[in-house]
Amino acid sequence: MAEEPTESGDDGAADEELHQVPYDEIIWLSTLKAADRMGITTRTLYRFIDRGDLPAYRFGRVIRLRLSDVDRFIEECRVEPGSLEHLYPEARADDPDEDDPDDPAAG
Repeated sequence: MAEEPTESGDDGAADEELHQVPYDEIIWLSTLKAADRMGITTRTLYRFIDRGDLPAYRFGRVIRLRLSDVDRFIEECRVEPGSLEHLYPEARADDPDEDDPDDPAAG
């Protein structure tokens, strides 16, 4: 028995086709190539995959990543200016690179 179309006359097939990327447009990367592209080790890459930070696909025993997913992940990891202050100590008074407003030689 055939399924009845919905009231709009749509059987849902068109929506399914819109969400699929044609296979000839997908560029697959091995884990080694993805790690090289990101400048990280494969161990770090596997950690990102295992935590769910980076989508990956298993085809039998082979794991592949989509180039578009890797590039999106790279952009999401972009460091915002001013967000790394916790990584360096407070400016010291004897640091010659820091401008001292009380120093007459500072210009």
